[in-house]
Amino acid sequence: MLDPTTRLAPDSARVRSSLSGILRISLLLAAIALLAGFLSACGGGESESKKKVDAFRVGLVFDIGGLGDKSFNDAAHRGLLKAREDLGIEFEYYEPAEGSEREAALRIFAAGEADLVVGVGFLFSDDVKKVAEEFPEKKFACIDMTYQDGDVIPPNVVGIKFREEQGSYLVGAIAGLVTQTGTVGFVGGMDIPLIHKFEAGYRAGFEAVRPDGKVLIRYAGVTGDAFQNPTKGKELALAEIDQGADILFHASGSTGLGVFEAVRDRDKLAIGVDSDQQAEAPGHILTSMTKQVDVAVFDTAKAAKDGTFQGGIRILGLKEGGVDYVYDENNSQWITPEIRERVEALRTEIAEGRIEVPAS
Repeated sequence: MLDPTTRLAPDSARVRSSLSGILRISLLLAAIALLAGFLSACGGGESESKKKVDAFRVGLVFDIGGLGDKSFNDAAHRGLLKAREDLGIEFEYYEPAEGSEREAALRIFAAGEADLVVGVGFLFSDDVKKVAEEFPEKKFACIDMTYQDGDVIPPNVVGIKFREEQGSYLVGAIAGLVTQTGTVGFVGGMDIPLIHKFEAGYRAGFEAVRPDGKVLIRYAGVTGDAFQNPTKGKELALAEIDQGADILFHASGSTGLGVFEAVRDRDKLAIGVDSDQQAEAPGHILTSMTKQVDVAVFDTAKAAKDGTFQGGIRILGLKEGGVDYVYDENNSQWITPEIRERVEALRTEIAEGRIEVPAS
């Protein structure tokens, strides 16, 4: 039987140069067929096999960069692992190498045994809605769903959005209070509205505490590849360091690994994103702006399994616990009690609506 935590196709990073997108999908189809055949052959009593057949199943398709990005995708995977441990779910996942694979993978999971199908990332927004309409009996979730007023969301879809600008405001304030040069940097991945939210919040938080300072802004590109280019990330980070930046915040997926390399080489500080990224550059991570993607995935799986799933748009900010920043023994040398107190006061003002953080 296929292990529920294994990929349904070979690791795309290893096969990208040798397998076409069509072949990868063929392998995925074959794996699904194999799994379905096995499950249909199982039966009888309350055996372990029968329990697995009856288990609530989640099919998840990762964003660009796939598992191992130490950030957004890994956070979603942590949510799956917790759901398996705490809720007894079974899951499969797939790492698309090309855009055309996203919709196909969602459809394959929906046509198979998955009770809940999850697309991780804004690029899934249209695909999730399209496939959900074809499979109204299944439940779907899209992390970072793109949504405009007036858009119709199928009733079996929950779109989860985060107020990234609010968490970015707090780490921007921390950068403004810690910087020694008065100049900080931002390295974005793809130049799109979603990443502009990180930039806008970071800039606003910095300027709130350091109005005489400077924020340098650079983006890695305008395609999805901008989220998986560490070489470019390092190049942009070094350019900002050369202009005086001593703290760099990235919102760029695995491109940010290059930012971490740059701050290690130049003995500067970086701010991680989505997950606690302290381990990527110990001694050089000032903090991380975290998005509780793992919590969102877990909560959605739990609601779908418990029968309390509700479609629509969920927006999670500081007030809802959807975003935050890391404060622990690894960064207390920079985030002093005085700085911590000031930043927490800003958190309260944002949560209570007394500070409106710009999202663009």
